[in-house]
Amino acid sequence: MTETMKPIQVGLLGIGTVGRGTFEVLRRNQEEIKRRAGRGIEITMVADLDTARAKAIVGDGVTVVGDAREVIANPDIDIVIELIGGYGIAKALVLEAIAAGKHVVTANKALLAVHGTEIFAAAHAKGVMVAFEAAVAGGIPIIKALREGLTANSIQWVAGIINGTTNFILSEMRDKGLDFATVLKEAQRLGYAEADPTFDIEGVDAAHKVTLMSAIAFGIPVQFDKAHIEGITKLAAQDIKYAEQLGYRIKLLGITRRRQDGVELRVHPALVPSKRLLANVEGAMNAVVVHGDAVGTTLYYGKGAGSEPTASAVIADLVDIARLNTADAAHRVPHLAFHPDAMSDLAILPLAEVVTSYYLRLRVADEAGVLAKVTSLLADAGISIDAVLQREADEVGGEGSTQTDLIILTHDTREGTLDGALAQMQALPSVLAPIVRIRKEELS
Repeated sequence: MTETMKPIQVGLLGIGTVGRGTFEVLRRNQEEIKRRAGRGIEITMVADLDTARAKAIVGDGVTVVGDAREVIANPDIDIVIELIGGYGIAKALVLEAIAAGKHVVTANKALLAVHGTEIFAAAHAKGVMVAFEAAVAGGIPIIKALREGLTANSIQWVAGIINGTTNFILSEMRDKGLDFATVLKEAQRLGYAEADPTFDIEGVDAAHKVTLMSAIAFGIPVQFDKAHIEGITKLAAQDIKYAEQLGYRIKLLGITRRRQDGVELRVHPALVPSKRLLANVEGAMNAVVVHGDAVGTTLYYGKGAGSEPTASAVIADLVDIARLNTADAAHRVPHLAFHPDAMSDLAILPLAEVVTSYYLRLRVADEAGVLAKVTSLLADAGISIDAVLQREADEVGGEGSTQTDLIILTHDTREGTLDGALAQMQALPSVLAPIVRIRKEELS
C-alpha cells in the first residue's frame, strides 16, 4: 500500500441519528477501516440545517454548511452520503451528486424503491456507484448477501421481518395479550414508534425494503407501485392468541417469490410456524430468510435500525467504493446485481394470482350444520383444509352464548379462488360478522 494515497474525502448530507453514528464509528475505527480499504476514509464536510448542532458533533477540522449543494459543488469531495430521507429534496440532491461525478451512499429506501430505476440509470451513465446497504434492514448485510454472496443461486424466495416498529408491537401484543391501539401508544412512549407511525404500521416501509430485495433477487426493475401492502392496524389480539394455540406466530412479513409466470411482491401480517427461526425474532430485531436453489435456506438476523447498526452498513459501502473507486466501471458489482442490459421483464403478479395458505376466523351461530356448510363451500372451490378449531361458545361469548368462533387453516390455494369462496361463506345466514383472513406462510 502506498503511503502517498490520500484519504478519500466524503461529504455527509444530514447528521441526524444515522449521520452521527456514521461520523463516530468512522472516527473510532479509522485505523482498522484504513487497513481494510487500502486508504483512509474521512468525512471532511457536513451539511445540516442545524449547523450549530452539527458543529458540536464533528468538532474542528470538518467544514459544516447549511446548504447541501455546497457539498456537491466541492471538487475535493469524492463520495456523498445522503441521510436526509424522503422523496423530495433528497432525490434532487442524489441526482445532482451523480451529475457532478460523485459516488453516492444512501440509506433512503423510499427514494430507491420509487425512483431507483432513474437513479441507477443516471449513475450507470456517469460511471459512478450508488450504494445502499443501509437502506434495508439496518446493520444486516442483506443487500451484499443477495448481490454477491448468493450470486451463484437461482433465488426462489425472500421473506423478512424488516420493520422493527411493527415487530415490537406484535411481540408486545402477543406477550401481554393487549390490543393494537394500546401497544402502539406504549411503543410511541418508549420511542420505538414515531409520532406519525403511518409508514411503519401500514407496511409501507417494509414494502420499500422488500421492493429493493426483490429487484436484486430476480434482476427486475424496482416496482414499488405493484407491491401489495397491508399493515397491522386491523390485527386483533384474539387472532394472535388463536394462532399461538395452533402453533403459529403472527409477523408482518415482506415476501417476494419467483413463480413461472411472474413475481409475488407483498407485505402483510402472516402466520409463521412457531418452530421457524423467523417466528422467534422478537422486539425491534429484523431478520431475512433467503431460499436459493444451490444453498437452500439462509437466515440473516440483527438490528434493523439505530445509529451505529445502520452506520455499520453505510461505512461498509464507503469501504467498497474506496476499494473500487479506480476500477473500470464495467467491473463493479451492478447496482441491482444483474447487468443493466440483462434485466428481466418478469411481471409482478396481481394479488389474485398469489398462491399461499390461509387462516380464516368465522364468528358463527352455535348451531348444528354450520361447519358442514362452510367446509362444503371450500371443497366446491377445490380448497383443501389443513385444520379446524371450533371454540366452545361460552369461551367466546360468555356463559349462555349462542355464538362461537370457527377457525380454519387451509392448504395452498390461489388467492382469487379463496376470494370467491369467502364471498359465498360470508353470505351464509349463520356467519354473523366479517370473516377474518390472514395469510399463512410455512416458509419451508
